[in-house]
Amino acid sequence: MRKAYDQLQTYKGTIPSLFTYNAFMVASDGLEARAGPLSAGYSRFMAWKTKDGLREASPFVSQLEVLIEGMLKKETLLDLIRHFIVFEQVRQEDPQTGLTMMETVKKLAAYHQYYAVNKAVASTQRAASQTGDRKAGVIWHTQGSGKSLSMVFYAGKLVQSLDNPTIVVITDRNDLDDQLFDTFASCTQVLRQAPVQAKDREHLKELLKVASGGIVFTTIQKFLPEKGKSEFDRLSDRRNIVVIADEAHRTQYGFEAKLVEERDEQGQVIGQRISYGFAKYMRDALPNATYIGFTGTPIEGTDVNTPAVFGNYVDIYDIAQAVDDGATVRIYYESRLAKVNLSEEGRQLLEEFDREQVDTTSLRQP
Repeated sequence: MRKAYDQLQTYKGTIPSLFTYNAFMVASDGLEARAGPLSAGYSRFMAWKTKDGLREASPFVSQLEVLIEGMLKKETLLDLIRHFIVFEQVRQEDPQTGLTMMETVKKLAAYHQYYAVNKAVASTQRAASQTGDRKAGVIWHTQGSGKSLSMVFYAGKLVQSLDNPTIVVITDRNDLDDQLFDTFASCTQVLRQAPVQAKDREHLKELLKVASGGIVFTTIQKFLPEKGKSEFDRLSDRRNIVVIADEAHRTQYGFEAKLVEERDEQGQVIGQRISYGFAKYMRDALPNATYIGFTGTPIEGTDVNTPAVFGNYVDIYDIAQAVDDGATVRIYYESRLAKVNLSEEGRQLLEEFDREQVDTTSLRQP
């Protein structure tokens, strides 16, 4: 396999014009087969492990056969080229000069991303219909398997599937909001528009009141109602609004109500008010929106909020699959006790310290 990959690199160097319109490359030794984009290293060339997206192919079937019948099937191939290739600008530091340069990296969806996104789009269309329940489901793709890019591919395809939808991407921390926004902002060619980041609560309200589409980024905390209120202002009744929640399993997405003490400027309790989970406030603002969750960890069995807000699993790509595919690596832990050898001087200092501690304790006792 490595020789096949190296041969492709030789072709790139000797006849670069051959790759001007190249979508992706396939390296194979006749049995094993992997695909990857032009700028990908050997480790990023991935096998295509299913012919239909419903079940993984038998290990007794050659990878080349699965790739040809699955990835290179006419409908799948055209869909991949149209919706599942992005060009990202990434910072690369020259180890010799220390200079940082921007480099264009071409990325192609892996098989688990491709089929998960198409399942999610179909689920969203169902949920957003007139008879839908507005719960598009949950995508559980283990951390490190390209969850952020899956969200980009999903948003890009959804833009063309619904009637000029507004897509709201929600995180629960500013740093996550910035990271995800940067990923989306570098993939505008597949999104066909530039995303916008809400600066504050009023800016969010302005963005969501616009009747046309758009991709809006915000933290969930911006859906808190004004002080003294238990409801968030209704911003839109449209059904073609889709809310994408990152790490959707977290507790703040719930509906649960609780009593919260209200205090004056001196910190004195002056009363109580009812406070709800953020899911309730999002429903207040966007009552007809459809909700979908992406998470890198499984939903706990006792978690009732996540299914109540988003619905059930649409697709699962767990850590065992990710490790088997090489998308993530194993972490090995070995417990060891450190061997500490004290000098005679150090031993005397410890004994003296222990004596002082005993004396101090004795003095404190009545």
